[in-house]
Amino acid sequence: MSTNPPNLRPDLAPEVRLDRAPAARLDGVARPGQPSIGMVSLGCPKALVDSERILTRLRAEGYGISSDYAGAQAVIVNTCGFLDSAKAESLAAIGEALQENGRVIVTGCLGAEPEYITGAHPSVLAVTGPHQYEQVLDAVHAAVPPDPDPFIDLLPASGVSLTPRHYSYLKISEGCNHKCKFCIIPDMRGRLQSRPAQAVLREADKLVESGVKELLVISQDTSAYGVDIKHIEDRGHRAHITDLARDLGALGAWVRLHYVYPYPHVRQLIPLMAEGLVLPYLDIPFQHAHPDVLRRMARPAAAARTLDEIAAWRDICPDLTLRSTFIVGYPGETEAEFQTLLDWMDDAQLDRVGCFQYENVAGARSNALPDHVPEEVKQDRWDRFMAKAQAISEAKLARKVGTRQEVIVDDIDEDGIATCRTKADAPEIDGNLFIDEGTEALRVGDIVTVEVDEAGEYDLWGRLPLGLGSSPRGNR
Repeated sequence: MSTNPPNLRPDLAPEVRLDRAPAARLDGVARPGQPSIGMVSLGCPKALVDSERILTRLRAEGYGISSDYAGAQAVIVNTCGFLDSAKAESLAAIGEALQENGRVIVTGCLGAEPEYITGAHPSVLAVTGPHQYEQVLDAVHAAVPPDPDPFIDLLPASGVSLTPRHYSYLKISEGCNHKCKFCIIPDMRGRLQSRPAQAVLREADKLVESGVKELLVISQDTSAYGVDIKHIEDRGHRAHITDLARDLGALGAWVRLHYVYPYPHVRQLIPLMAEGLVLPYLDIPFQHAHPDVLRRMARPAAAARTLDEIAAWRDICPDLTLRSTFIVGYPGETEAEFQTLLDWMDDAQLDRVGCFQYENVAGARSNALPDHVPEEVKQDRWDRFMAKAQAISEAKLARKVGTRQEVIVDDIDEDGIATCRTKADAPEIDGNLFIDEGTEALRVGDIVTVEVDEAGEYDLWGRLPLGLGSSPRGNR
């Protein structure tokens, strides 16, 4: 039974790769003569939602969705361009699709640099940027004309999903108004564009009606939701993250908030978590703790006040789980500044932590900063940081032994071992809870109560209390 490695990238969604047992749920068999499209989706959950929307539009036009290269008449590659390593991975995926299929349409964040793509792969059919759905559809129409059969090609009410049936990402806005020096996301995806609250809630309601048990709220800056549209109210629903969280919580599914910047109004969310309307989980990208490093990043530099805020949150909601992401080896980072980060981690006692070694990204202002940190120093600091984070995680999980935890079942393997998640664990990036006996009555998507009897560095093991295994909660 494996445990989660300490270097999981919190910015990555499950990859959808053709011919590689993709995580996608691409159900159904194409009818004779039906044009079919394949999808390779890389990058963050926001990109995964873009892929789902593109595929949903294609299904509505009568296209089949192929789960392998051979069955596709063209392949869409949704790329990531956040880091140079991600760009290289995207180019490799495009090359693989060209080799295996030959007819490739490129979209996504790297599509904002079309010359970069065509310089490496001049034979791609088209290149479009992020969330340019209409341009992607135009490219598909040109490559593979639609041929719908209105009596056969029916679209499920919930659309096409690239995640398991029981959870779904819910994107509430696009773009970002921040100007962090290490990030080029605003250049690729633009400024903040919030969706109307009514539209978000309508989508969420359809997802819950279709059987989704967990809504993962995502955006580039979830806390800023509604700022650009002046928190407008529409049919009784205000476009503000506190109001939206309360409305989503009323739907009866788990609601998990990602990418929450620690603005003062975030404290208004904590009572909703204490009440059980929203999961007691906050994913906050702190990035560093030393004020000088934060200033060089062009980020808020109030790490000490952040500790006070964390303490206040935990006073209101003692079960609160905090996840964050950090960068080590940022240009100019001294050993003393790094030690401040380690000391801050001791004080903050974050539950879930991801860490990057700084990379230059073409177009990022941080590239021009002086005193870049040598690669071997970055690696040493990453190792030390993750050792600290691992020790904190191990100690926190050990305190859960003997407690009862509500979990959602993600998978049950052929040996009957159930892989589950507690309320403290987001899919793909956090830990798991494993049940290795008495799982005969469980089904994927069930929500059940488990007694924790063992803890590791990142994962838990537990058992179903007598009588609970036969009547799991959450069935519809």
